[in-house]
Amino acid sequence: MPRPQPLPEDLPEAFAVASAVSLGVSRNRLSRSDLSAPFYGVRTLHPREPEAGDVVQRCLRYAPRLKDWQFFSHETALALVGVPTPEWPHRLRLHVSAHRPAREPRTSGVVGHRLQLREPATQASLHGLPVEHPARAWRQAGTLWGFEDLVAAADFLISGPAPLASADDLRAEIRVMGDVCGGLLRAALARTRPGVRSPRETRLRLLLEDARLPEPQVNWELRDRHGRFVAELDLAFPAWLVGAEYDGRVHAHDPRQFERDADRWDRIRAEGWNHVRILNHHLRGDGAAAVSKVRDALTQAGWRPGR
Repeated sequence: MPRPQPLPEDLPEAFAVASAVSLGVSRNRLSRSDLSAPFYGVRTLHPREPEAGDVVQRCLRYAPRLKDWQFFSHETALALVGVPTPEWPHRLRLHVSAHRPAREPRTSGVVGHRLQLREPATQASLHGLPVEHPARAWRQAGTLWGFEDLVAAADFLISGPAPLASADDLRAEIRVMGDVCGGLLRAALARTRPGVRSPRETRLRLLLEDARLPEPQVNWELRDRHGRFVAELDLAFPAWLVGAEYDGRVHAHDPRQFERDADRWDRIRAEGWNHVRILNHHLRGDGAAAVSKVRDALTQAGWRPGR
């Protein structure tokens, strides 16, 4: 079989069929095996499909189909700005929206939404893709996600040195557009806390609170008797000198990081604190193992239920 004819150099990695045809590319050339058709009317230069979890690549492949009035929304918009999404087996789908009276897309592989007529609030993601405002996207995700995932997403949105939204933004979006069934969003927002660093930290905090343990302080700064900084604790119970932290072991194969962590744990214990490390297997299932470890530490420190 003869080698495929080179494509025009100004075609991007993913391009609309109509754009290629306007540059003189034949329909026969666009059907060759060195190109893939991830969506109707789109071709990409790399036939291999992206991983199911690679939302950015999936969106970039769909981008040539976007109309000027369309944008990524719901859980897709949240993922594109870095918000943690539900873990497996949840599979994130591509959601594309338009405000009435404009039309949403109707094609395989995409969930289209025609939203109420209101002032658009779209912005550009790090990859230049048009996305819904994070506060609006969070409310939209309320019809797709469970309680814990919504809390984790809200924790992320209102945290960090440059929060993507404020609690007031989320509250205002619920007030303007309404809550979802059962008041799920208001309930999730009531459990949201600033400063949380990961969805597993959110899960651990919710587990401890649901078990009727004292509410922990989030990312609490531990200082020595001279006021010098010792460590920042994920979840702290200062009245009982107990600190609980989720240890994802992402650096388990980095000896230097492990050494720094071990020295940090020693410094925390030297201040009289009981440092409780929660690993991934402690959170499996209903998380009873994680709750038991923290409850035991609090009990040993003198805490009693109802006191």
